[in-house]
Amino acid sequence: MTVKTRFAPSPTGYLHIGGLRTALYNYLFAKKHSGTFLLRIEDTDQTRYVEGAVESLIETLKRMGLTYQEGPFLQSQRLEIYHKYADQLLSAGHAYRCFCSKERLEELRKQQEAMKLSTKYDRRCLNLTKEEVEDKIKNGESSVIRLRIPDGETTFDDAIRGTITIPNSEIDDQVLIKTDGFPTYHLAVVVDDHLMGITHIIRGEEWISAVPKHVIMYQAFGFEMPIFAHLPHVLNPDRSKLSKRQGDVAVEDYLNKGYLPEALNNYVALLGFNPSGDREIYTIEELVEAFDLSRVNKSGAIFDVAKLNWMNAYYIRNIDINVLLELVKPFLGDMVIKTETLEKVLMVERSRATTLADFAPLARMYTTQQSYNPEALIWKKADKADASKQLEGVITFIQNLELSIFDDSALLESRIKEYIEKGNLQTGNVLWPMRVALSGSEQSASPFEIAWVLGKEETLLRLRNAVEKLNT
Repeated sequence: MTVKTRFAPSPTGYLHIGGLRTALYNYLFAKKHSGTFLLRIEDTDQTRYVEGAVESLIETLKRMGLTYQEGPFLQSQRLEIYHKYADQLLSAGHAYRCFCSKERLEELRKQQEAMKLSTKYDRRCLNLTKEEVEDKIKNGESSVIRLRIPDGETTFDDAIRGTITIPNSEIDDQVLIKTDGFPTYHLAVVVDDHLMGITHIIRGEEWISAVPKHVIMYQAFGFEMPIFAHLPHVLNPDRSKLSKRQGDVAVEDYLNKGYLPEALNNYVALLGFNPSGDREIYTIEELVEAFDLSRVNKSGAIFDVAKLNWMNAYYIRNIDINVLLELVKPFLGDMVIKTETLEKVLMVERSRATTLADFAPLARMYTTQQSYNPEALIWKKADKADASKQLEGVITFIQNLELSIFDDSALLESRIKEYIEKGNLQTGNVLWPMRVALSGSEQSASPFEIAWVLGKEETLLRLRNAVEKLNT
């Protein structure tokens, strides 16, 4: 069997983290089995359509590296196909026309709720004669086409959850074609998955309750049944379904904040799937090799931003410096910084960054001298006089250093430590005011690294400014 999977989002806005995981699993499964991954846009519900959502979805998938081999297919451009198959169900008695008004259906729903019954259509139009149907159509009465659910029960196998059986008495006569002529999700998805040759339907668990309707249609059409696999929900830390009320849920938001696609893919892939128990960092190629539906959990997976941050920081620390250089530039805004200097900044600060956006304030420290309280220059039990004395000594020492020393951070560090040791000076008394003077902060990279990035001239300028602050 040639494997074929699909990602079929609705164009209702951003790509949800849960949607990314669905797309990713379909992509991994298809790649694992040398199959095909396609993109279909399920836009039959025109009331929920968001302008620009299709383009945004496509762009986000591209940024995430999830390349599809077929599509995108838009269901709104395939209406004739769905009507053909709806007519086929009508002709075979597997569907019927319903002329009930919205008002009647709403009243029926209220009555059923009041009686604590499951809300479903009461089949009032099921036994209309052919002549009655034709007369109503001639009179201009609007109608929908409903699926006729047979008696008995419906059983299907789920690759993650095993065999599932649902009594047909619990299944509503689903609307297949709406009054506006558009199909509902249920008809369109069955027809498209068949015509497009989808072998494995991998999607969220919220669709489990809809599967019996789909199975009944597969059987009515005589279509070959695909393999179903329903993924557990992605959850908030309180185990509620992941939603924007508790934080970002859009993939675009994370990308725009400076999370790397590789880190997002790695983290999201492990939400409900565990390739092995001894590691957490995987390349996309390793995920393809390891992916197996049998290893996907049934229970929901907690989306832990702290864990994502840890993973993103790992990728930032280990990515090629030249690649990182290009990725960081869009996050610097209008900051003016030489490429050579920026490269040094990244080498020094990458261990302190969680996202690409973190590099903007970190880089600004090197392009613009930061304001700070002179008191911050004083080390522990020392005083202003000592801080000033130590800085003046460092200034004199650095003035006499050869310019070439600043080409090597390790060599610069070695020389300054040698100066401290030979002068029998206290390390903290020297390095603390030096670091604050150079960075403007009590928390920063080492003074040697900062000086290496700044260069001799700027280093001396900031040290002299610090002395002036202390003596003012």
